Amino acid sequence: MIKLPSIYSELESDIIDKVFKSNFNKLSPHFFKLMSEWTIGGYNLFKDLDKYTILIYLINKQFEFYRRNNLNITYDEFYKDKSLEVEKINLIKIAIDLDIPKENVRRKIIELEKKGIIKKKGKKIIIDRSNYVSTQPINTLKNLSNLLSIFSKILKIERIIKNELSQTEVNNLIKQNFSFCWYQFYIFLFPYCLRWKKHFGDLEFFSIWATIILNSRNQIEKKVGSINSYLDEWRNSMMTFKFRGINAMSISEITGIPRPTVVRKLKILFKNKYISYDENKLININLSKKNFEEMSRIQDLNIDSINILIKRTFNKINLS
Repeated sequence: MIKLPSIYSELESDIIDKVFKSNFNKLSPHFFKLMSEWTIGGYNLFKDLDKYTILIYLINKQFEFYRRNNLNITYDEFYKDKSLEVEKINLIKIAIDLDIPKENVRRKIIELEKKGIIKKKGKKIIIDRSNYVSTQPINTLKNLSNLLSIFSKILKIERIIKNELSQTEVNNLIKQNFSFCWYQFYIFLFPYCLRWKKHFGDLEFFSIWATIILNSRNQIEKKVGSINSYLDEWRNSMMTFKFRGINAMSISEITGIPRPTVVRKLKILFKNKYISYDENKLININLSKKNFEEMSRIQDLNIDSINILIKRTFNKINLS
């Protein structure tokens, strides 16, 4: 007889929020890595993040269908077929939901059709996954599994749960509950990207900014790892310490964004008081008070979103 999970095994939102914020110095590098590498991977696929976002927006309609009908589709089942049926393309809704001008949406969908990725067969719309590279989110799945595994270790240390989950265990459990978990990931992803896009103007700016942040990962861990770091303490500590910067060529190599574009966008970031250059022309974080406050506000919203993702995904796999 199958033992029913205890109702007390469910993690509540307030616990997740407290654990995430009080351990932000431990969790943030893994969170930044997850989102930075997702952005870089998306850009490298088409050299156009808006085009990639439109594609996964259409793919997410399939996950919405699974959720509406309470269907659990495993990772292997989802990627078994090379083609995927999607609902009718609504240009206006895509434009509103992704904050992309309608004519740009139309043009990018036409470009996806020319590449053979989107095909129309009668009244059906097919996404042909054999016509673009990296259809499976291998890196994103690995990074998300790592984040949730680290989170479970903290929960065990704080005696909130009895057993931690390894990265491999989390990975396998997400694959078993893939349609549910990836639907939750996309619910988090689209608002996250939209907030940073509205703030910076485009996602390439965010990708460059995230790379500068990630460059300081080890230094941040070393500097603030010793403090009892609630989120505000972590932010203040990060802004106080001076780290070894990064150059434009390295940013270009990491993100895949052409160096002239990186240089042009760095000039804008410098002019708008997001970064500074040291005596060796290396780029570092240097926010104005206004930018710091606005980005902290966006970060708070994104932390609320990631906490919802953690709650729903972790409870699903932990209670399975």
